[in-house]
Amino acid sequence: MGTTSYDFSNEVVVVTGGSSGIGRAIALRFGESGATVVNADIDEETKDPGGELPTHRAIEERDGDAEFVRTDVSDPDDLVAVIEAARDFGGVDVMVNNAGIYIDRPFREVTPEEFDKIHTVNVRGVYFGSQLAANDMIERGEPGSIINTASISSNVAQPGQVHYDSTKGAVQMITRGAALELAEHGIRVNAVAPGVIATEIMEGWSKGATDAIKNEELVKRPPIGRAGVPEDIAGPAVFLASDDADYITGTLLDVDGGWQIF
Repeated sequence: MGTTSYDFSNEVVVVTGGSSGIGRAIALRFGESGATVVNADIDEETKDPGGELPTHRAIEERDGDAEFVRTDVSDPDDLVAVIEAARDFGGVDVMVNNAGIYIDRPFREVTPEEFDKIHTVNVRGVYFGSQLAANDMIERGEPGSIINTASISSNVAQPGQVHYDSTKGAVQMITRGAALELAEHGIRVNAVAPGVIATEIMEGWSKGATDAIKNEELVKRPPIGRAGVPEDIAGPAVFLASDDADYITGTLLDVDGGWQIF
């Protein structure tokens, strides 16, 4: 797995949902790159198998700087508090809107309450996380980068996921629309679109995703032949926030092992 390094020294990175899975991997990679990381999650402890330390503690163990801010991204007041916490370190330079939930339910069985819950977290959290971070950057005169976690579900419909797919389609359009409006302020907005990734977004899914591919139980098998791991997403996310991506905005970067090419 690649270990390309970037230098984010003296930069502040906020990662929502940074305690586990993709968010944790992204937060750790930014920490390794010298950033001060603010983990904004509803839970401090990680759900990752084998994870021993909370994300901010793991970064500190590696001589990095990090802080945990308990955050429910569906609550705009919590998001405001996260931005204020980042201001204590100088302000947001990179905002990673990663927090999300998944509910496995056929189209005909989704309740209004479930629909509202998943959209409140997966869509409203991304929208206002992006808005508040952008306002902070503009007020300080320090244009930065916003990275959203979308999905292959942004473009591909899958059985039992209409409600989830609709949230990720919305994330793609928030990314594109915000990129259009914020370009005049020098702020870039992009998204990563993971494929089948072994995480604990549902209990047991990290093993389940891997087993499903091994046993060819998925609708189709990624050409690369394995489930992705959170670290597969961390590198692309950090790249999109780096100077190497200065001419990239409004982009959805597929990180799916080739799942969508056939």
